[in-house]
Amino acid sequence: MARDIYRITGTDRLDFLQGLITNDIAKLENGLVYAAILTPQGKYLADFFLVPDGEAVLLDVDASIATGLVQRLTMYKLRADVTIEETNLQVSRGTGDMPPGAFADPRHEALGWRRYGAEAGDDGTDFNALRVLHCIPETGIELTPETYILEAGFERLNGVDYRKGCYVGQEVTARMKHKTELRKGLTRVEVLGAAPVGAEILSNGKTAGILFTQSDGHGIAYLRFDRAGENMQADGATVHYSVPAPR
Repeated sequence: MARDIYRITGTDRLDFLQGLITNDIAKLENGLVYAAILTPQGKYLADFFLVPDGEAVLLDVDASIATGLVQRLTMYKLRADVTIEETNLQVSRGTGDMPPGAFADPRHEALGWRRYGAEAGDDGTDFNALRVLHCIPETGIELTPETYILEAGFERLNGVDYRKGCYVGQEVTARMKHKTELRKGLTRVEVLGAAPVGAEILSNGKTAGILFTQSDGHGIAYLRFDRAGENMQADGATVHYSVPAPR
């Protein structure tokens, strides 16, 4: 779990972030905020946590997309009084008793806590198993540049707010919420055998989706729900879909 932590300061920091992210920056008063930045077409660019830090906001992002995200934020910054600086902070996490200074993971109570300090690591929890059990997408695996966040479950992950006002990609996201029924999306499936992450799922010879993270006989899959069912195939594994994605 390689993460980069940035500190965002300046008098315009909250207004600046509010106009870009999918969630409401005011929720920082209650702890971590999970959010994303989208393209104007409503597709995923990056997901991250925002962390209250006195007169600053910490940005906790997967290291693989950190540089691109900071470049995007800098592009939008223009003349706003906002400074973005890399820190030496690390993330530790766990599911046991929450230590002093830690924050609850806002995506799901089963994911425990996150703490920011000098040390990285976790308490030995199998977070991949928890992700599969609760259908929690991961940066660079289930979350890709082709992702629409509602298909990825951002509503149940507390990653989007429909009342906060405008942000980049908001119009497409709102239209998907209010005017359409999702016909595709991430869901948990049963997996007999194993297949590589990204394996194509076939149902009666037709493409039904993609299989991602797997653990203990289950997996996270992106499915076309009109084609999903029992005894689908994914590179030698058998995939069963019978339970809708958790809401």
